[in-house]
Amino acid sequence: MKDVILVPTDFSEVCDNAIHHAAQTAKFLDSKVILLHVIDKNTRDFLRKEGKTEDYIDTLLEEKAKNVKAEFGIEVGTLTKEGDIFTTIGDETKNIGAKLVFLGTHGKEGMQKFTGSFAKKVITNSPNPVIVVQKRAFENGFKQVVLPITNEAGPWEKTKWAVFMAKEFGANIHIYQMGGASKEVSEAAKRIAGYLGKNDVKHTIETAEKGGNFTRQVVDYATANNADMIMIMTNPDSSFKTFLLGSYDEEIIFNASQIPVMCINPRKLNYEILGM
Repeated sequence: MKDVILVPTDFSEVCDNAIHHAAQTAKFLDSKVILLHVIDKNTRDFLRKEGKTEDYIDTLLEEKAKNVKAEFGIEVGTLTKEGDIFTTIGDETKNIGAKLVFLGTHGKEGMQKFTGSFAKKVITNSPNPVIVVQKRAFENGFKQVVLPITNEAGPWEKTKWAVFMAKEFGANIHIYQMGGASKEVSEAAKRIAGYLGKNDVKHTIETAEKGGNFTRQVVDYATANNADMIMIMTNPDSSFKTFLLGSYDEEIIFNASQIPVMCINPRKLNYEILGM
C-alpha cells in the first residue's frame, strides 16, 4: 500500500464532505489524495441533460482538486475511469495502491447511488478499508474508536487497523463485545486487547448487555462515548462460522449519529501473524 487516499465523488455535497474528511486525514498521515469519478450510465445521463461532454468531468475534478490543495496544503490528483461504481472503485483502489478509501453516502441528491445496498457493494469490493462518512464534519481526528466484537473472524485485519489508527491519531480503542458471546469470541476480544496493550495502545474492553439488539447497542455506546469512528468487519469469508454483523451492518454504517464507519473485509483467521 502507498500513502494514497482515494475518494470517489459524484460532486454531491456529501461527497464533498468525504473529500474534506480525506484531506484532513491526509494531513495527519502525510498522504496524497486522489479524487475519482467513475463514468457510468448515470454520469452520461447527467452530461446529456447538461449538454456537456465527458471533458466536463475532468474540468470539475481539476477545479475541486485545486481548491482542496489550496485549502489543506496537500497533494491532490484526479482520475476518471469508465465502468461501474461497484467494481471500478475497488479495482482502482488496488491499481493505485490506496491505503484508505473515503466514501460519502447520501440519498438521491447525487448523480450516482452511494447509498444503502449500493454503498455496501462498493465497500465489499474494496481490497482495503473504506471509511463511510455522511454529513457530519471532521473535527479533531479519530481520537475515540469503537471496535465491536461479535465473532472470531478476521482478528489480524481488525487488530492491525486498530493499531494503525491508534498510532497515527493517538486514538483510544474501545473494544465492545456482544453480550452472551461464545467462549471463542471472548477469547478473540482478550487477544486483541492483549496485543493492543503490548503495543502501548490505549484501550478499554466492555461487554454489552446480554439479549439486546447489538447493532443499536454499538451505536448507542459509540454516541455516548463521543466516538469519532466505529470500526467493523464486513463481508466475512464463507469459511467463517457466522457473519460479524449479519444483516445489521447497514444500520451501523448509516447510523443516525452520522459517526464515520471504517469497514474492513477480513481475509484471514490468523493470530500467528500478530504473534497473538
